[in-house]
Amino acid sequence: MPPKTPPPPAALAAKVRTMAPSMTRSMQRVAEAVAGDPAACAALTVTGLAALTGTSEATVVRTSRLLGYQGYRDLRLALAALAAQQAAGRAPAVTADIAVDDTISDVVAKLAHEEAQCLADTAAGLDITQLEAAVTALAGARRIDVYGIGASSLVGQDLAQKLLRIGLIAHAHSDTHLAVTNAVQLRSGDVAIAITHSGRTVDVIEPLRVAFDNGATTIAITGRPDGEIAQCADHILTTSTSRESELRPAAMSSRTSQLLVVDCLFIGVAQRTYETAAPALSASYEALAHRHTPRSQR
Repeated sequence: MPPKTPPPPAALAAKVRTMAPSMTRSMQRVAEAVAGDPAACAALTVTGLAALTGTSEATVVRTSRLLGYQGYRDLRLALAALAAQQAAGRAPAVTADIAVDDTISDVVAKLAHEEAQCLADTAAGLDITQLEAAVTALAGARRIDVYGIGASSLVGQDLAQKLLRIGLIAHAHSDTHLAVTNAVQLRSGDVAIAITHSGRTVDVIEPLRVAFDNGATTIAITGRPDGEIAQCADHILTTSTSRESELRPAAMSSRTSQLLVVDCLFIGVAQRTYETAAPALSASYEALAHRHTPRSQR
């Protein structure tokens, strides 16, 4: 597996939102402190941050590593860079919780802001080394299986359809039994992709593990890179999501970031296979062109 690179400073707040649910309460205090006031925390030693958050130096170091940094020194450098960006005029985050009595115009504005923030957070936090490795595996794959359940199954279908249109053999599975029976047939040279925001969805972990054990290259698209899915994934592509609210569960916002990752994969593969992808895409457009022409013009 290619080495993971630490998240850029701009992705720190998104990383905290993504990882906080899986942290201990003491680690959450450290994470919330650095995301809430990066300038003040950047000026603190590991001992000072531990004292500020009522934790220990070991907890500060563990939190730094969970957020993707080798240690507190690297996190502190990221905090200083983030503070400089904010001082230069970067707009502060606003909440996008939608209330029952919000006007429809408020709903539109809040959702637009949240979707844009979710996409920006995902783009900033994507490990480019992992993404490039995943693109390489897909571009040379003999066969591609995609696993997703619920909202993630829609994203899986979108990816499979895109890959089929550029001439690759790709299938999306939302039925666990069918996914596992297909995963049994995968071998080296094949690719399996699991899409799960929680990183703990058994229905996609099971077929991915079967594919992994059979030697296929495995890719996880998840909002929880420390979840169980990581144990059977060669490459992990981390997505961001907005905070849940009563009227907007995680499944809605996570799908936005998943679709961005899917589009990045597709464009990357299309670039690598352009000589065959372009004619295949043109042929698929021509095959469907008559269905988009009004009957009066045929």
